[in-house]
Amino acid sequence: MGDVIVGVYYRPPEQEEEVDEAFYRQLKVASQSQAPVLVGDFNHPDICWEDHTVRHTQSRRSLQSIDDNFLMQVVEEPTSRGVLLDIVLMTKEGLVEDVKVGGSLGCTDHEMVTLDFRRANFGLFKDLLGGIPWVSALEGRGVQESWSLFKNHFLHAQDRCIPLSKKSSKEGRRPVWMSKELLAELRWKKKVHGMWKE
Repeated sequence: MGDVIVGVYYRPPEQEEEVDEAFYRQLKVASQSQAPVLVGDFNHPDICWEDHTVRHTQSRRSLQSIDDNFLMQVVEEPTSRGVLLDIVLMTKEGLVEDVKVGGSLGCTDHEMVTLDFRRANFGLFKDLLGGIPWVSALEGRGVQESWSLFKNHFLHAQDRCIPLSKKSSKEGRRPVWMSKELLAELRWKKKVHGMWKE
């Protein structure tokens, strides 16, 4: 089958449209790789995956981007408070099988305390996870047992490398990688595009 590229994405509930559009451009590039798998919390509670319908504009744009890039969504049962927020996207059938909804991997955006990625030591995080001989550690294990082993190592590394902080009301609207300069440039392009349409 070749190499599988796995990506993880978290979309805050009140994310700005400019940031969404930047993600959709990255998604287009990623979907052209050989075998991409994207997992994460997209925070679109109004998307009905069974009949492919939405109620809000941002959710409709997200669904359109998923369709445009020929991505399949494979999670079937609700993941948070009766709605499906956490999804798994892929371009080829069979890349991910036997998906089961389990517990939380760390803090959620509904809690008062969250992970402070701005003060995280990602170098140590990479060393801790990268130093594990995954091929031999996962050899002979099933999907659920392998996930449980990975989750334990992931949470251990998370506890050591990513400090906790109290969440403010404005935090989480702009991801860490989105600089003020890039956000300003996206807003300017949106404004120019709007002027051109008029």
